[in-house]
Formats: sequence, structure tokens, C-alpha cells
Amino acid sequence: MSNPDGTTWGDGYQLVCFNDDCPYFMGGWKWMRENYNASVSYRFRYNPDTGEKGPLPVWSKEALRNLIIE
Repeated sequence: MSNPDGTTWGDGYQLVCFNDDCPYFMGGWKWMRENYNASVSYRFRYNPDTGEKGPLPVWSKEALRNLIIE
């Protein structure tokens, strides 16, 4: 995925899991609702330039798919 404009990730890209059946993504909806009362989830991301990894917040299954690099 191309890094979104306005982030501190620079001009590169992130490797992001866009599998909608991923337990990390699926479980995120419940966890965020129970802990933050928020209707959001997250996808796993990895920055190949820095090795940084962690959650990428998303507000829907379709969120950020427009940034996928084929």
C-alpha cells in the first residue's frame, strides 16, 4: 500500500494485510468497541524500510484499499 498523504511514514509504502478473514482484523472490531467504544478496527502493517510493524486503523473493510499497489 502506498503511504497515505500527511503521514510521517514518508513517500514509500507499507506491506498491509487486506485479508478480511484475518483474525487480527476481525477481532479488532470487538476489541476497539469494548475498550474505546469506537466502531473501527485495524489491519497489520509492516514498513520494509524501517522494520516497524503494528496496527493500521481502518473504519471499514474498504478503507485504504484505494492505496493498494498492484
